[in-house]
Amino acid sequence: MKALRNYLDKIKPHFEKGGKLAMFRSVFEGMESFLFVPNTTSKSGVHIHDSIDSKRTMTIVIIALLPALLFGMYNTGYQHYLAIGANPGIWMTFLYGLLAVLPVIVVSYAVGLGIEFTVAQMKHEEIQEGFLVSGILIPMIIPVDTPLWMIAVATAFAVIFAKEVFGGTGYNIFNVALVTRAFLFFAYPAAMSGDQVFVRTGSTFGLGAGTVVDGFSGATPLGQVGIASNDLIGSFQAVDILGRPLTLWDEFIGLIPGSIGETSVLAILIGATLLLFTGVAGWKTMLSVFIGGIFTSAVFHLVGTTVAMSLSPLDHLCLGGFAFGAVFMATDPVTSARTETGKYIYGFLVGAMAILIRTLNPGYPEGMMLAILLMNIFAPLIDYYVVERNISRRLKRVVK
Repeated sequence: MKALRNYLDKIKPHFEKGGKLAMFRSVFEGMESFLFVPNTTSKSGVHIHDSIDSKRTMTIVIIALLPALLFGMYNTGYQHYLAIGANPGIWMTFLYGLLAVLPVIVVSYAVGLGIEFTVAQMKHEEIQEGFLVSGILIPMIIPVDTPLWMIAVATAFAVIFAKEVFGGTGYNIFNVALVTRAFLFFAYPAAMSGDQVFVRTGSTFGLGAGTVVDGFSGATPLGQVGIASNDLIGSFQAVDILGRPLTLWDEFIGLIPGSIGETSVLAILIGATLLLFTGVAGWKTMLSVFIGGIFTSAVFHLVGTTVAMSLSPLDHLCLGGFAFGAVFMATDPVTSARTETGKYIYGFLVGAMAILIRTLNPGYPEGMMLAILLMNIFAPLIDYYVVERNISRRLKRVVK
């Protein structure tokens, strides 16, 4: 690392004002700050602050996402080999999933960071670290078989129209990763409705036995709920791609069809523990999302006029992207409520809205994406009324 530091110091003058590569100063600063902690100090007007900056915050979130990502890679391989009736072992299964997921991650980062580098150059500003998290979130919330060109187009749309036009990192009002998924959902609803997941069987990347069929499209548990007959109320049982019944434990562990990072509640909770321990994510929003989901699903469970309503609260929390959204999406500090009371209100409404969409909209069995995006709109309004109420209460105390 010392040799790399010396090399950067050697070429740095070329990127400073007046240097022959000054036009690429933003790119150099972005790479330098990514590799090393900046050692520049303020000359005046300084403020005392801790060591947590945006880069460290983003790094902690990425580390928290790794359990869900790594499990998602394994589950991708597991679903593949389950469909073709093979069992090559844990490492070969994981390797297959890694090779399937890696191109999606590469495309997400290449397109998103490419746009951010370009915008920073055009505006002569420093490159922000915000897309470091969005770039890994995008592959985790979409089906693994999504064509790479679709991912590129959707990522470009989200970065440009949901982030850069608002001013960049810290100014966007919508979660960038969810806007990417929403673009895919509205542009290609058949592929992104949340009821089907593709299980790769047409290619083994040279790993394991030959294939049986070119592709297998298996319904996710929520997809099965959406198409189930009301005659099954009280007796509905989700199954895996081979027709075997799924238990609540299966749903919690995550060896079920679904988007790459959303299936394992266990892996998501491991990441949540890290976020809460480091203080990067607020427990008030996270807890409120689960409370809102449990309360709403419990009310519908008592009514139980459809299969979706008859699902238990635990089933709702373990299926689809509910847990992932509660931990990694709803807690986004930029797009969620920022007042302490507002976090409770915001989180509760996200959880409640997600269950409402799931149970009352038979055409879209998943609801977390739309719930969070909707509440992103109302987060500033929630904060506004919380602040106004506090001001009003304090004024009344002064008058008395």
